[in-house]
Formats: sequence, C-alpha cells, structure tokens
Amino acid sequence: MQMVVDSLRQKGKIYKKMQEIPPKELGIRNKIRMYKATDVTGYFWAIFAVSQKSKLLMKDVRKFEEIYAKLVIFFGHNFKHKIIFIDAPLCSKAKDAFKSQGWKIQ
Repeated sequence: MQMVVDSLRQKGKIYKKMQEIPPKELGIRNKIRMYKATDVTGYFWAIFAVSQKSKLLMKDVRKFEEIYAKLVIFFGHNFKHKIIFIDAPLCSKAKDAFKSQGWKIQ
C-alpha cells in the first residue's frame, strides 16, 4: 500500500481515507490489491494494483471491468476515478481499452 500512496502523492493526490478490500470479500480469486480511497474533496477512487509476470491482454481488461462492477455493487455507489497500477507489460489494444473505459494507467 505504501508504494501506491507514495506514487500518488508524487503526482499531487492526497487522500483522507484509504481502505484495502480483500478480494475474497468480493468472491474473487485473482491476485490483485484493491483500495477504496476518499480524497480531500470527498470523491471516491477505486485503485487496483496488479503485479504479474505475463502480459496484460484484452481478456484482462474485461476481467478488471467485472471486478470493478462487483466493487460498485459491494459498496453501493459509483467511483469518480479509477486507477490501475500495472507492474507487467501491457498490450497496446488493452491500453487503449483501459483508457476508453475511463481507467488511468500508472
């Protein structure tokens, strides 16, 4: 979590509250770290951190959208911003798909 906070702080993002959501609470078996954050203006942020060795492809974009939909249902509200931290190579089509669906890639 410290890596995520430090990276966002360098970009000028400060949060009042940041909560980690275990994937098991949403019924997900993926190795992903999810955070729900509230910034100083009161907006909610969904932050995903993915660390894997294989390349992220288009099928992974659909998987993360499904996880995001479960997160929205779990908390009962939409998130203003969606950020994904990727520590793996990213397919160019997947990158375009992430950006077209409103994700910010770090």
